[in-house]
Amino acid sequence: MARIAGVNIPTGKRVPIALTYIHGIGRAKADEICKQVDIPPERRVNELSDADVIRIREVIDSEYMVEGDLRRQVSMNIKRLMDLGPYRGLRHRRGLPVRGQRTHTNARTRKGPARPIAGKKK
Repeated sequence: MARIAGVNIPTGKRVPIALTYIHGIGRAKADEICKQVDIPPERRVNELSDADVIRIREVIDSEYMVEGDLRRQVSMNIKRLMDLGPYRGLRHRRGLPVRGQRTHTNARTRKGPARPIAGKKK
């Protein structure tokens, strides 16, 4: 099992698909990495040599922000918005949708399970 950026990559999958298991790498970046390292996209992870894995690891470490650093940066950006107090920061603070979605109905993922209102009946 290959380990890149602190993540165990699944061995039976194709290399571009397996790279998407790393937080911060999607399909486009995975294809780009395969091109840079000259690995055909049809190749499976278990067919990679140690040198190939090392080359992939070096490219990811030098050119991309992934995993812990990326999570830290995103959380710091959200914390900065909450401290400054713009509209987006207030929405984060209240646990409501940030990007303009409706909240009259829906928005249950952000708001949590519906809480009953005392004395309200249909």
